[in-house]
Amino acid sequence: MAELRGVITDWGGVMTNPIAHSVDAWLAAEGISRESYVAVMRKWVKQAYTEGETGTNPIHALERGECSNDEFELALAGELVMEDGGPVSGPGLLVRMFAGSRLDDAMLRLFRTLHAGGVPTGLLSNSWGGSYPTELFGELFDAVVISSEVGMRKPESRIFLHAAGLLGLDPTECIFIDDIQANIAAAEQLGFTAVLHDAADGTAGRVAALLGVRLD
Repeated sequence: MAELRGVITDWGGVMTNPIAHSVDAWLAAEGISRESYVAVMRKWVKQAYTEGETGTNPIHALERGECSNDEFELALAGELVMEDGGPVSGPGLLVRMFAGSRLDDAMLRLFRTLHAGGVPTGLLSNSWGGSYPTELFGELFDAVVISSEVGMRKPESRIFLHAAGLLGLDPTECIFIDDIQANIAAAEQLGFTAVLHDAADGTAGRVAALLGVRLD
């Protein structure tokens, strides 16, 4: 086995609080029917993670940068209804959806420690039109890959290989962290050592053990 030398992580749901928490807060705050949201997202997410690189649905298009945020917002809003049966406003929907997103301080500490200690670190994120705290990236990552900027998305093989290549590493030399099992499985098929994220303590401990380093 190759020596593990680098760590690549997802963003939303790993470096932040769980995405479901932000979505729950948004639905409740705006009075959007949860049933309508679950129905459309169950269909779109299933397509997004079963059709691979050839699939085309709104999630594929948004994450690859093939449609604008505005176009995606209108498409999603058109599938949703308010609890009172009224329409959902499209403009600004993505900003409102992720307004409850919060950085995970423990995961930030982990990547600051790894980066400062000379461990090659990277970000590999499927973008949903949100803004990233790019002012922090210099102290966290050696390479940043945002799906909409490169025209690729997880779980496509090519985006994983691209991220590892930017670090100058082979996939077998990299740990990959994500909170979605389909992305974990795709990374493992390419030779990455994958860590399914649930909570910061568990992830940090697993990464430290795999690298053979201490995290103080």
